[in-house]
Amino acid sequence: MYARVWAMTNTNNKFGSLEKLRDQLPPGPARPAEAPQAPKGPARAVVRLERKHRRGKEVTVIEKLALPPSQLETWCKQLKQQLGCGGSVEDDAIVVQGDFRKRLPDLLAAMGVRAVTVAG
Repeated sequence: MYARVWAMTNTNNKFGSLEKLRDQLPPGPARPAEAPQAPKGPARAVVRLERKHRRGKEVTVIEKLALPPSQLETWCKQLKQQLGCGGSVEDDAIVVQGDFRKRLPDLLAAMGVRAVTVAG
């Protein structure tokens, strides 16, 4: 905006007279249609802390995502990077090492999960 005003008021500017010809130019190419939005993520997820059968270590289990195994692996990798921890996929759940019940709801919501339930 400032550059336009300056170009129109500055008499020494070679391009000042071109501003007057802007209305005579043909219209440019049409803007492309908006790209379709990315598909929403799973409808829900349940996040819970587990200690049993893990030699006293705490892990956070993310269940009920209803994603195919290949997508579970991708989500697990993303969550491990964002949380800075280890983890794996066990059956239909993602298991990350440590207690991340407070941080996971925001991360999962950003990934497209519509409802996150924290159990325990």
